[in-house]
Amino acid sequence: MNIHHISSQQLSLQDIKNILDRDLILKLSDTSIANINKCRSYVDEKIKRTEAPIYGVNTGFGSLYDKSISEQDLESLQKNLVMSHACGTGDLVPDEIVRIMLLLKIQGLSYGNSGVHLDTVNTLIDLYNNQLYPVVYQQGSLGASGDLAPLAHMSLPLLGLGEVMDAGKKISGAQALEKIGRTPLHLKSKEGLALLNGTQFMSAYGIWALIQSERLTLWSDTIAALSLEAFDGRPEPFHPHIQDIRPHNGQIQTAKTISLLLEGSELISRPKTHVQDPYSFRCVPQVHGASKDAIGYVTKTMITEINSVTDNPTVFPDDDLIISAGNFHGQPLAIALDILCIALSELGNISERRTYQLISGLRNLPPFLVANAGLNSGFMIPQYTAASIVSQNKQLCTPASVDSIVSSNGQEDHVSMGANAATKSFRVLKNVESILAIELLNATQAIEFRRPAKTSPILEKLIEDFRKSVSFMTNDRVLHNDIATATEFIQKANLPSL
Repeated sequence: MNIHHISSQQLSLQDIKNILDRDLILKLSDTSIANINKCRSYVDEKIKRTEAPIYGVNTGFGSLYDKSISEQDLESLQKNLVMSHACGTGDLVPDEIVRIMLLLKIQGLSYGNSGVHLDTVNTLIDLYNNQLYPVVYQQGSLGASGDLAPLAHMSLPLLGLGEVMDAGKKISGAQALEKIGRTPLHLKSKEGLALLNGTQFMSAYGIWALIQSERLTLWSDTIAALSLEAFDGRPEPFHPHIQDIRPHNGQIQTAKTISLLLEGSELISRPKTHVQDPYSFRCVPQVHGASKDAIGYVTKTMITEINSVTDNPTVFPDDDLIISAGNFHGQPLAIALDILCIALSELGNISERRTYQLISGLRNLPPFLVANAGLNSGFMIPQYTAASIVSQNKQLCTPASVDSIVSSNGQEDHVSMGANAATKSFRVLKNVESILAIELLNATQAIEFRRPAKTSPILEKLIEDFRKSVSFMTNDRVLHNDIATATEFIQKANLPSL
């Protein structure tokens, strides 16, 4: 059995990919078990020996912080918290995102600063290991007191409430617990708050998007190289000297990748009649590179976040401290996710421009990449589709992080709106997949008009693989099907090995 031991060691993006791709079973390390038990024992002792108000432990929540709760009502307080905060709405969060939410919440609770019982964490682990993913809704979080509504829905099944996705079908939270041989938990002081406070909804979307971004940036470079060949473009903009005198890391990386993709190409080495290419070809290193550098910043922010304690209040047993502060505030994530949206959107923006150039009847390519134009519209309308999606991405890139709406009677007077930034990053990324799929369709169509000349062995292999799914278009056909197939190809095909 392949096991990942939850510990205090930092999780990297590659660690998370390995856990997800290899379906590793989660298990708490001995150190994590000791830390969780130590913290919980401290909280229990603290309650016994003090009558002072401790936020969320023996007080109400939010603006109700000044309401004292009697000892006999502490368990009801925590259950009421989870139930009352489960008011999400909108579309369901995909299982692949909820899976990451569970993983990140387990990791956050394992450090021993949250005051939860060991049984609470192990129940979350059992849900994860048995692929029982709580039903969570996309809307409802302000991204400030943590992701309250989404995390409440994630936590409902622990109480035998809510719903769970089991192999694509909804079952009740009670049924899910029965499947894993557990009974509903009776949350003790602080536990409900520890489950609901935190940034795991935003973080899960961010981690998922970063994993996908790594794939999409290479696809962007690969498809751009293919389009450059189809457009009879020039190789000089990718020369190392150009990058050396403006050494942004992303630019250097992109130019190197394009050059490797073009190695051995007959087309790129042919004499050119034109002196320059349009910016969408000539400036690929600068544009793609800027997006990669931005994604690098987002990655650094996300990795710091997922290896942090983000609930409130936080418990420091060794120092006899329970501190109410603001680690749940999602501003670092909100800004980073807005930047991620912009970075991904620009990959789609420049892609659509290359598609437009390919269908424009330039450089001995037929208008709309079809031999019998007029009778056939060819690839005229896929560019419309790409343009429409690009425009929507521009709208989605309006920053969420600059917005704030007061909540909880003014106690929570500045919020991050990072959850909205998170969900729109998902939409932007899916949109970019479609835009790149349309460019791939056009580039593979256009390059056939350069035959018998060949591109590089790497790109010829890509064309060969793609042609197993989408054939050359001689006469008009329903291109929706081709776009869908091309999108699936980008999602599932192996990327070129450089």
